[in-house]
Amino acid sequence: MTTMNARATAAGLLAVAFTVLGVVPADAAEGLPAAPTPEQAASAPGTLDTLSRFFARDGALARGAAAPRVDGASVPVRVLSPDFVAGKPGAPVARVEFRASRAVASDGQKASLWTVKQPGGGWQVVNIATGDDEIRYAELGHGFVFREPQIDAWYVLRGAEVLPLDEDAVRAVGRGGTSLAAYRERVVRAYGDKLPGSSYARRGAAGGYDEPAPREMPALAAVGAGAALLLALTATATLRRQRGTRRP
Repeated sequence: MTTMNARATAAGLLAVAFTVLGVVPADAAEGLPAAPTPEQAASAPGTLDTLSRFFARDGALARGAAAPRVDGASVPVRVLSPDFVAGKPGAPVARVEFRASRAVASDGQKASLWTVKQPGGGWQVVNIATGDDEIRYAELGHGFVFREPQIDAWYVLRGAEVLPLDEDAVRAVGRGGTSLAAYRERVVRAYGDKLPGSSYARRGAAGGYDEPAPREMPALAAVGAGAALLLALTATATLRRQRGTRRP
């Protein structure tokens, strides 16, 4: 599907196969130890040093001039739940996969720091992504905000209504949104036969895209274990493409 939005997910791995955030090995963010809170993990000296390299990539500015800072508290990032698509009783439409914090450089560049709760306790930064979509949409929605990563659409759940927060969501459910029941019917049609364990997933067709999506750093190491958000923290990794001038 070459017309599919290229910003969908890390190399398509969070697409229709619903690969989920699982146990992250300790070396996923080498040199960045766990901290008691997402905010402490995001603002730790090692993280800020990595951010300096990240913001200075490709000569954008001198590493020593980046002066990164973490702006505000972290926010929960919810992603469309496979249990909801599968019709599991009581399953919410989305579930929290990680927390995101906004980082800002001296020249105005923004990045999103993704932190994950570790099995041994504490939070660890596992990814840096360009832009601040995760935080911006959480602020815009002021409520139960979630992402449908297969089409890179952001929504807010208001009562029994699913309302769009960006143009990708508008194309999916209309500018006025849709009911939660109608939204579930739509995602069942789109993804119901592509859940984990399906023949689609067993064929290795996770993603279903003809081209890689550069929005986040590739998450390849744990795909077989269903933990596709194992993201290497390096300033030279593939970056997600900015949304540019598109705003909700």
